[in-house]
Amino acid sequence: MKILYLLFAVFLLLFQATSGSADPLFADTVECRSQGNFCRAGTCPPTFAATGSCHGGMLKCCSK
Repeated sequence: MKILYLLFAVFLLLFQATSGSADPLFADTVECRSQGNFCRAGTCPPTFAATGSCHGGMLKCCSK
């Protein structure tokens, strides 16, 4: 019964997702993030300006 905990831990390690693996590879999203900006739904925070689009035009690219 004690080995069940070990098998469960190994199972979790094998099937965990790597960071960023769920992000779709849209060209505008890659371009926005490569410039150090971030994508956001809705308006950008007060100190940021919308400089483009992300996720195929559904999100805004926010930059300082």
